[in-house]
Amino acid sequence: MQRRHLLALGAASATSLAMPSVARAQGSRTLRFIPHADLAVLDPVVSTAYVTRNHAYLVYDTLFGQDGAMNPQPQMVEGVQVEDDGKRWTLTLREGLSFHDDTPVLARDCVASIRRWGQKDDLGKALLAVTNELSAPDDQRIVFRLRQPYPLLPFALGKTPGTICAMMPARIAETPADRAFTEVVGSGPFRFMASEHVSGDRAVYERFAGYRPRQGGVSEGTAGPKITHFNRIEWKVIADAATAAAALRTGEVDWWELPSNDMLPLLRRGNGFKVEPLDPTGYMVSLRVNHLHGPTADPAIRRAMMMALNQQDVVMAIAGTDPHLWNDKVGFFCPGTAMANDEGLGTLRADPAAAKKALEAAGYKGEPVLLMTPGDVQLNAAGSAVVADAFRRAGMNVDEVTMDWGTMLQRRNKKEPVNQGGWSAYVVLNTGADLGSPAVHPNLRGDGKSALYGWCQSPALEELRSEWLAAPDLAAQQAVARRMQSQAFADLPYMPLGQISQLTAYKAELTGMLKGVPVFWNVRRG
Repeated sequence: MQRRHLLALGAASATSLAMPSVARAQGSRTLRFIPHADLAVLDPVVSTAYVTRNHAYLVYDTLFGQDGAMNPQPQMVEGVQVEDDGKRWTLTLREGLSFHDDTPVLARDCVASIRRWGQKDDLGKALLAVTNELSAPDDQRIVFRLRQPYPLLPFALGKTPGTICAMMPARIAETPADRAFTEVVGSGPFRFMASEHVSGDRAVYERFAGYRPRQGGVSEGTAGPKITHFNRIEWKVIADAATAAAALRTGEVDWWELPSNDMLPLLRRGNGFKVEPLDPTGYMVSLRVNHLHGPTADPAIRRAMMMALNQQDVVMAIAGTDPHLWNDKVGFFCPGTAMANDEGLGTLRADPAAAKKALEAAGYKGEPVLLMTPGDVQLNAAGSAVVADAFRRAGMNVDEVTMDWGTMLQRRNKKEPVNQGGWSAYVVLNTGADLGSPAVHPNLRGDGKSALYGWCQSPALEELRSEWLAAPDLAAQQAVARRMQSQAFADLPYMPLGQISQLTAYKAELTGMLKGVPVFWNVRRG
């Protein structure tokens, strides 16, 4: 069953008397937030984890932002000049931009930041590949000299999907892209308080008095004026769902980013809370598989594994039985977006017996499949349990290893076999916007060891992606996307497991919350 309505969707006594009002005043200036996972990595270039991206939007600003329709809008940039038939771009910075260490934001800082980001991000790599020269002729101007026109340049520099192009001082941006930095200095609306950061417990941010919001326009997505109404943002890591729900209900926290499904009825019954979608594109659920080692490296075995999986079982385990909160029969592009199509969806029929026969025919002989499960991230853990059960019913030897989110992020970098600390598979959730087109799709790649975790090698997928990027119009892009989906069902760079609504819960007294990624400007109390 397919549900397409998801997206529509003085004296001691005097002192004691004064203390409550003081506490209330302090509380009104502080927003307390439960993130979906621990902030294990501070560097937004090294990690693509959403918790790191959300941290980055607090601390860093970007040259362009992305509005509610996912279109790029100038952010740190005041003006854009395009010359030489689209092969020379000049970006002029706004006046008065400064970093958290009270130094001015200069064009050379931005050039260094772009170069580092472009070594890791897929679209950034494509941009730098057509760039003959990237320079800062003075303190305010950034100049791209391109070998060929690249109209996606503003989108690449301002996109939310994948790795965001965060601006930082050149001395930090010159850190090798494969090594995480530890000094967090941005030019965004909040400063990261390193002295108060406790891994696994909390992260703290204070309002940056030197921040100058963009003038004019409307705040939406990550674009427009970033006007802050809180002096302090406190993230509190609470892995247990019941404890998190109690913290919200008692007023200990104001906002729970991703409440677990079993707590939703309790929160909806409570007065003074709102439970609603945060990102209209929801979450796409996927199973990332290792293409380097073990049975998952064999495409025939991967196709047999796909036969064992029932998308509806996975999304219902994560989102519950309410059909308004999930879609099944979902392919490789987010439903409701321009590239979504039905190519190959008829093959999505879970059949454990057929999967078992296909595994035997493919030569599977009981080799272990190590499924990494982040026990402290409820949504992923719920999906992992269903996947593990489905594979076992199909006759696979599944070793489900539970670990915390930070440990899983580190382990997924390992390219060694399972018996040397590697892995076979893990469940991941991407926002639908990340899987909306081949330009930003982080999972639909086939460039081998240079690709993201899983390291799929598929020259056919890469050729189709290049063809899509060069397509002259929407109709041509959609035709290529259909062929890409067909190829993806053959190669299975990852396994699509459906789509769920991305719900968030917060106190009803909070207003101005923007749709999309969780950001902390515009929102206010009352």
